[in-house]
Amino acid sequence: MEGTGRKFEKLQEIIARHEGKVSHLIAILQEVQQEYRYLPEEVLTCIATALNIPPAVVYGVATFYAQFSLVPKGKYVIRVCDGTACHVRGSEPIHFALRKELGLAEGQQTTDDLQFTVETVSCLGACGLAPVVTINDQEVHGQMTPEDVLRVLRAIKAGESQEERREAHA
Repeated sequence: MEGTGRKFEKLQEIIARHEGKVSHLIAILQEVQQEYRYLPEEVLTCIATALNIPPAVVYGVATFYAQFSLVPKGKYVIRVCDGTACHVRGSEPIHFALRKELGLAEGQQTTDDLQFTVETVSCLGACGLAPVVTINDQEVHGQMTPEDVLRVLRAIKAGESQEERREAHA
């Protein structure tokens, strides 16, 4: 884990890039989360102090938007769609297979080593490809089965590139 000084140094750089403007709060939070993979409470307090606004305002914005997380997320965030089309076409067994393979306990979303986070979302907007899984909001895998998702997961663990995983899925 990075030292506290380094954490706050990076935070100060992000705030300075935005000239400490309150109107840039969401952009600041987005950059901070990208840097740390979540929004630590002490960082939210520092942002409030730097922008000269109440901590409750920063916390309120951070908890209002679903894109923000107050708990650490894994290096790989796997989202399983459970919207109507995906649910009907079998998203639950995919979610179950991921959780079992990663050894996630009931209520646990992120592996202890902070490598993987598994989330269920209401819709990924790709209903024609149902059931759909995304990796880090950049890779979209459609028409998945539990076996397919485990192949993708094992490829990630093995360090294969996105292209190699795509070819294996084809």
